[in-house]
Amino acid sequence: MSASVPISRRRFLRTLTLGACFYPAARTFASMGGEFGLHPLTPLLEAPPLLPAKPPVMLPPFHSATIGTPHLALTFDDGPHGALTPRLLDALAKRKVKATFYVIGRNVEMHPEIARRIVAEGHEIANHTWSHPSLSGLAAGRVAEELRRTHEIVLEVTGVRMTNLRPPYGAFNDRVRQVAFDGHGYDTIMWSVDPQDWKYRNSARVTRELVSGAAPGAVLLCHDIHKTTISAIPRVLEQLLARDFQFVTVARLMAMDKSGRQDSNLRPPGPKPGALPS
Repeated sequence: MSASVPISRRRFLRTLTLGACFYPAARTFASMGGEFGLHPLTPLLEAPPLLPAKPPVMLPPFHSATIGTPHLALTFDDGPHGALTPRLLDALAKRKVKATFYVIGRNVEMHPEIARRIVAEGHEIANHTWSHPSLSGLAAGRVAEELRRTHEIVLEVTGVRMTNLRPPYGAFNDRVRQVAFDGHGYDTIMWSVDPQDWKYRNSARVTRELVSGAAPGAVLLCHDIHKTTISAIPRVLEQLLARDFQFVTVARLMAMDKSGRQDSNLRPPGPKPGALPS
């Protein structure tokens, strides 16, 4: 049997005093724990369980923005084109205008240097699928593959993780939107002004339609694979800049939108989209 260690009167009183001092503090911390979802007897070093984050909400397709300032977005589909897209980039750079390019993945694979230039010069690059199919007629797996391949080639070539999609021909349904959103968090982007430059290869007509359709918050649809469109753009820019319009990317225009993306936003303020573009 081990001998007990005698405790002096002074040591006993000091221990008793310290205990009396710490007891109220311990009770206080225990009661505070209840305010943070802790049981009073839960050890203070044990963190409460984290609540699962709320998933982001898939918003309606974006056609235009409700804003009170003269901002609009100029967009180009189907590139990059080896000869025409560089000419377009020269015209935009000369006038310090930013645009959004909805690129086809296999064209990015063919012209990676142009995709890098698009990004380097401050333009937005976004998904227009790998091979330009009508997505609404495809199974979910094919839709996912079309978007994934383009997402990955753009990320590999430019380092940019794209944030939105424009479906070819403007053809989409709830399945397409859900696959795009679930796979990459993409917004689905449409337009409010369509000059049908893919159908009418006439620079004067393209210029007239874009200029007359321009309005605050508008999204202008063009294609950087047609010579007549590229020839029209300098005149379009000069006329709209003279009217004090300011060009921003689609992502920037969405950030400025005050509509809340309600049903009214589904009906574009400009001319209705025409027949399916190429």
